[in-house]
Amino acid sequence: MSNHYFHIAGWGMTISFAAENKRTGIHLLPSFEPFRVEKPDADNTLLVMTVDNSLRPVAKSKLTRIRTFDTGNGDILVDRIAGGGYQYIIRDVNGEDCALLISDATFANCQCAINGNENMRRYGINNATMLSYAFAGARHRTLLMHASLVRYNGYAYAFTARSGTGKSTQTANWLRMIEGCDLMNDDNPVIRVLDGERPVIYGTPWSGKTPCYRAISAPLAAVTLIDRAETNSVERLAPLTAFGIVLVSCSKMKWDSTFYSYVCDTVEEMMDKINVYVLHCTAQPESALVCHEAIAIKEK
Repeated sequence: MSNHYFHIAGWGMTISFAAENKRTGIHLLPSFEPFRVEKPDADNTLLVMTVDNSLRPVAKSKLTRIRTFDTGNGDILVDRIAGGGYQYIIRDVNGEDCALLISDATFANCQCAINGNENMRRYGINNATMLSYAFAGARHRTLLMHASLVRYNGYAYAFTARSGTGKSTQTANWLRMIEGCDLMNDDNPVIRVLDGERPVIYGTPWSGKTPCYRAISAPLAAVTLIDRAETNSVERLAPLTAFGIVLVSCSKMKWDSTFYSYVCDTVEEMMDKINVYVLHCTAQPESALVCHEAIAIKEK
């Protein structure tokens, strides 16, 4: 067994391989390297994942099918295991099985097996680690968010939208038009809510199609929903609407009332500490100037 240790959004994560060779090993997760640490954080470990390709699915008699989710990049089949825990089968766009993920009831301990050619194995293990982290973190006021994230003047600004609407376009416009901005993550940053403080948002090993894997963080100033329009304008949302926008953008398990309540409670805590907006905008770079003027905290 070979162990690899990482520190992601303030939490320790261990990935262990029953065997490391050309088919399986940490080389399949190059995006994790900026987060590597030399030893485990014994007091702050969020989860341990063991990758063992001898792992087999749980007997069907012990499974209850939740549903099949279309992620846009393939399907994920979700089953609840009798006695606690979950089984996930992760498939690619061709319908091929890429990974089997089996968790305990808290996602603190997970097992994974990967399958197929190298692209399939990379896809499978990347998604297995991301799902495991998201659901393990939900118990600890830690949320995986579907958003593109920029930093300006010491604060972070998250842009969310349905895939293809233009969240990455808006962050690209900020980088082009607003001096001093940098990209923190382009698809799946992590938010942590800490007592009495503004939420902190972190770069992660998961950044969609943009290779932005940075072990950095900043206080979260605002979340902005992108809405395509013919002119540029910004609308600040009332708390109840804002809650819904942020909740939709966070990874969650609606079918599990305990985990779902963790996510809802954490989002509710965020509402009096950040602003939430809708940016009605064109794709043109000038939209970033309108947005920045309306939402940016001018001085830290």
